[in-house]
Amino acid sequence: MTDPRLAGGILPETGDIDTAGFWDAAREGRLVARMCATCGAVLHLPRAYCSECGRWEGRWEELPGSGRLHSWTVVHHQVHPAYPVPYTIVLVDVDGVEGVRLLGRIDGECDLRADQPMHVWFEEVAEDVFLPQWRPSVVEG
Repeated sequence: MTDPRLAGGILPETGDIDTAGFWDAAREGRLVARMCATCGAVLHLPRAYCSECGRWEGRWEELPGSGRLHSWTVVHHQVHPAYPVPYTIVLVDVDGVEGVRLLGRIDGECDLRADQPMHVWFEEVAEDVFLPQWRPSVVEG
């Protein structure tokens, strides 16, 4: 485990009322999204209020740990000492829930293509703080 706090890295706020459930699940190795408990609408980015039905009841629903690569960019200019270059930022459409796209980081440059299958893994970046990250799925055949 690399502790970005030691190098001045950036950590998520894991105690936020709207997103704590996401970080709690990540700590357990689970990927989740917030859903309206009344109408089932996806509340992503996580929020308490459902704009579809106007209710305030939500729940965290487990998602598959797979998705499709929507977009990516390779970072060559270092903007923070805790994040050496090059690295690739990926944007992944999570399988099974329309409208949920999540970011991830892959060290180095990668040979990627649009719509490529991806799977999640959880990087421990500080004690009890885990970030969902994405890497290309291994396709057997």
